[in-house]
Amino acid sequence: MPLINLIELLSGLVLLIAGAELMVRGAVRLAARLHVRPLIIGLTIVALGSSAPQMAVSLQATLAHNVDIAVGSVIGSSIFNILVTLGLSALIIPLRVSRQVVRLDIPLMIGASLLVFMLAWNEELTRFDGMLLLAALMLYLGLLLRQSRHSARPSSHDETPQAPWFSSLLMIIAGLGMLVYAGHLLLGAAVAVATDLGLSERIIGLTIVAISTSLPELATSLIAALRGQRDIAVGNVIGSNLFNLLGVLGVTALIAPTPLSVSPNALDFDLPVMLGVAVLCLPIFYSGYRVTRAEGLAFLGLYLAYGLHVVSFTTGMPLAGKLEHLMLFFVLPALVAFLLFTSLLAWRRQHHKKEVP
Repeated sequence: MPLINLIELLSGLVLLIAGAELMVRGAVRLAARLHVRPLIIGLTIVALGSSAPQMAVSLQATLAHNVDIAVGSVIGSSIFNILVTLGLSALIIPLRVSRQVVRLDIPLMIGASLLVFMLAWNEELTRFDGMLLLAALMLYLGLLLRQSRHSARPSSHDETPQAPWFSSLLMIIAGLGMLVYAGHLLLGAAVAVATDLGLSERIIGLTIVAISTSLPELATSLIAALRGQRDIAVGNVIGSNLFNLLGVLGVTALIAPTPLSVSPNALDFDLPVMLGVAVLCLPIFYSGYRVTRAEGLAFLGLYLAYGLHVVSFTTGMPLAGKLEHLMLFFVLPALVAFLLFTSLLAWRRQHHKKEVP
């Protein structure tokens, strides 16, 4: 690895950690100041901020006619955010999941994934598709605004003096700036190395670029988990995925000079995986309204299998066929059976609690 790339990599990692710490601190203070739940801040301000690198990269890639990178990075980032970001966060501390996430935000994320899949079915995303995605984003933000009004926390006279709201906002903006610049440094170093290795645009988009642009979400959720702010850790992931699918793809399709092409490989494999991962969240989050360490480890294992399949399939390695056979006929059926079993147990526990006087 060239020295300049190594310096960019190390500098990006340092800025990433510092920016995530600053953003989480500012988000917690702003939530307390505005008397709203941290989940709402995580789903909106934190999620929008950590999605900024994804927006910048997708727009830049589209204008440079690297459409596979623009579309692939959004798909890969959505998969990475759930399987890796939530997986690692759950390994640090089991994540509690609020009922709002299970009843509203997860179904909306599944709906957004399905909407993108359906719009891309003809192997392109047009300007009209972009307008539909942005309209869906506006609807989601409206629902969040309504939810924040109903879930506002009453102020307490016993609380310690709080910092002015603008100082908390400045902390968030400063943390966001550090995250964006860190993502830029890491992305540049990663793409340079991937190009030297001769990887295709689709692989670079699905893996290198997707992981690099998802590092702000990863750092923010990990810092939030370490600080015990589990609502922000979960809300950041769900909100970022919604902003990426509806906002980033919507804006990119809207301003692109030509419709965004979607590769047949993405339609046959990557988009179904993205939708499946989103659906996977519902039974896992519903079973006890938490993500355990074992489930976090299962998330990481699934991402490892996905990454191996993508690389081996593109490079023509015989491992791809074996992995696909293993996933389709052994891993996925076992996972579906396990999720159905845990969901049934969770439903019975909750039903039993309602019956107990």
